[in-house]
Amino acid sequence: MLDGHAVYAGSKAALTAFARNWALELRERRIRVNVLSPGPVDTPIIGKLGISNEHRPAFLNQMANLIPAGRLGAAEELAHAALFLASADSAFINGIELIADGGMSLS
Repeated sequence: MLDGHAVYAGSKAALTAFARNWALELRERRIRVNVLSPGPVDTPIIGKLGISNEHRPAFLNQMANLIPAGRLGAAEELAHAALFLASADSAFINGIELIADGGMSLS
């Protein structure tokens, strides 16, 4: 958990709850609803957290140490997960939250 991110975390939880309910409500129309919940990814949003370019390497290293995979995710990895959920390969998956965080949520 990050200090000052209660609204962000609450919004993510609300989206997951909506998705589960929509999956039930939309079943007659055969519409599947799933949520992709990413962990830390090395994107420009890190700068918006107030991390300067000077402190960025130390921050990335600190975050990587919190993730069992030992690194931050890549945007391409999240794209692959989203494509899986949108594909016929996931035709029997509905109402789930796919957590793609390198194992960070385990702790």
